[in-house]
Amino acid sequence: MPKQEFILGEIPRTVDDRYRISIPQELVSLLVADDGNCILAKERLGCLSLWNAAVWQSRTDEAVDLVKGKMRAGKLEGRLDDVQRLARLLSTRHRLVQLTDRSRLLIPEGFREFLQAEPNGEVIVVGAGVCVEIWHPRAWHGYVEGHMPEFRELFDRLSN
Repeated sequence: MPKQEFILGEIPRTVDDRYRISIPQELVSLLVADDGNCILAKERLGCLSLWNAAVWQSRTDEAVDLVKGKMRAGKLEGRLDDVQRLARLLSTRHRLVQLTDRSRLLIPEGFREFLQAEPNGEVIVVGAGVCVEIWHPRAWHGYVEGHMPEFRELFDRLSN
């Protein structure tokens, strides 16, 4: 698996009239290969994530291979609905995108609605450790409000 950096930061950005946002260069340098390619994924309503394409593909391939192995071994008998739901969501969840030379990301149709982005509206770009996330401000503030009380316990658990 490719080397993974730890990405941190919280930066407000404005969506331009063509649904582009500028990703801060300090985050881009930790994320994007020389070709500018990365993966944009739907995370939760009001949040998209931007991944190093090689890291994303490696993780996805491992997980899909595991599911295929379980199917071949007959361990998912009677769970066809779950397999189909997983495949549908995986099919629509992500897309290969390219950042321009000025670190701008064009948010594709389908992803705009999921992010709830509007032209000239605000978003929050957040370093989420293994990826960069793009949040609608209302969703971001709700997430932080709901999870900040657990911060110390989570930090201690992961760092010890």
